[in-house]
Amino acid sequence: MPAQPVRIFAEQAGRPVVMGRRGAVSAGHPLASLAGLEILQRGGNAVDAAVAVAAALNVVEPHMSGLGGDLFALVYEGKTGRVHAVNGTGPAPQAATIERFAGGIPERGPLSASVPGAFSAWVTLVERWGRLDLDVILEPAIRLASEGFPVSHNLAAYLEAYRPLLSAHQPTASIFLPHGQVPKPGQVLVQPELARTFELLARGRHEAFYQGPVGREIVRACTAAGGLLDEASLSGFHAEVAEPLSVSYRGYRVFAPPPNSSAHVLLQELLMLSTFDLAGYRPLSPELIHLMVEIKKLAFEDREAYNGDPRFTGSLPDFLLSLEYARERVTLVDPLQARTTRATARQQEGDTTYFAVADRDGNVVSVTASINMAFGSCFVAGSTGILLNNRMTYWHLDPSHPNALAPGKRVRHTVSPVLVLRDDSVLAIGTPGSDGQVQTIFQVLVHLLDYGFPLQPAVELPRWRSFTRGHESNWPHGERDELQVEGRLPNQTIEGLQARGHRVVRLGKWGPIGSCQAIQFERAEGVFQAAADPRSDAYAIAW
Repeated sequence: MPAQPVRIFAEQAGRPVVMGRRGAVSAGHPLASLAGLEILQRGGNAVDAAVAVAAALNVVEPHMSGLGGDLFALVYEGKTGRVHAVNGTGPAPQAATIERFAGGIPERGPLSASVPGAFSAWVTLVERWGRLDLDVILEPAIRLASEGFPVSHNLAAYLEAYRPLLSAHQPTASIFLPHGQVPKPGQVLVQPELARTFELLARGRHEAFYQGPVGREIVRACTAAGGLLDEASLSGFHAEVAEPLSVSYRGYRVFAPPPNSSAHVLLQELLMLSTFDLAGYRPLSPELIHLMVEIKKLAFEDREAYNGDPRFTGSLPDFLLSLEYARERVTLVDPLQARTTRATARQQEGDTTYFAVADRDGNVVSVTASINMAFGSCFVAGSTGILLNNRMTYWHLDPSHPNALAPGKRVRHTVSPVLVLRDDSVLAIGTPGSDGQVQTIFQVLVHLLDYGFPLQPAVELPRWRSFTRGHESNWPHGERDELQVEGRLPNQTIEGLQARGHRVVRLGKWGPIGSCQAIQFERAEGVFQAAADPRSDAYAIAW
């Protein structure tokens, strides 16, 4: 066999594309991917397996997502070809007002927590599309929590970095800093309180969390610590099934959740880029990256102007996802000069998780889940073992803004899972990364759809992430104006971007910028391809 093709492919990808005929799972941790595979092998479908993955990630990747957070999901039905969006994002507590937070919203602690919506979304997914009982689906997560799992090098580094915040609240410290020490890589971390909570939820479902024993303990703990989560705020919440947004891009149909997700930004980016013929642009060239960054800035301007909870602010204006508007917007792009503003040192975090699952019946699930910043509020709610989110930090305190805080209102989210359809092909893709999500997915889709890179190399190619004054999700807005790039980007590209006025900040070779997972299902062949990002603990499995 000739050696040359093997050598060329090895230069393109650090990991192989994983392939199978019966299904695939790609998640932010190998044990979570195995949990999804276990449920598929026990007769569950992609939805059952997705909920199993979400629960397992709560255990093994606790700093990213879990019962105390939120999610958006897209479900592709293999039989009907329809796509549905599930909104599992909780609102602000009933006592949360702009006046209450006149001095600012705390970044950590119980006051930073909104209503956790993830579990209601799990129940909604299973009741509408699942095959197995919830007690079966949660078995892998219960086992991981009760028996423990080896702490990865990545998680150990996070625990060390956030030790001061984790040590500030005793229930949090008792779980994540056992005996007052940061667990070392390979040390087994056990979470018996979380295991008991999963067991309660497996039996009691939605009611157990939002009206029953779990919810009551969350309210008790938050109230005792000065938080605003109360029984009324929890009991009134249910996840919703909604129509997704979609646009056409070079013959593909790209689906994303509607607001309060920010995923429309990605759809606008693609529409604007579709007005350009990329035949004259090389992948990773300064010309292409400059064009994409300037398009990104325009789309984020529109998010700031129009995106809020549609129950309060109304739907996005129809023109926003029209090709005519895209053509109008790109007239503002200068091919030789970046739009710049002054910069400060404010830093924004984006710690979330993405996973995808597909089954032999052609069902495909795309999920992004989050507790917002790493370890969310850093507040474990009493004896539940649940680490609450700190999503309240995304609220604007200007009452004229579409994302202005109001009781019972859902905050504008960066969570943006995606599905891409064409003929007999279905692609699920997403990433963590706060405002970087719609930028990372934008880049990977261009590598896949425009330049024909295989799935895994497209995920591994060097990335960029743009920050622009006044556009960040956190409030008050950051004022950085910089273009971060991974160190593997060619020097010629970096110099070309600098020549166009971009303030380039060079990161390490692998950033990290995002952690993109993807699954592609080719129906005609009955073949699944799965990719996982080496920038994190992510692993893909197909069988």
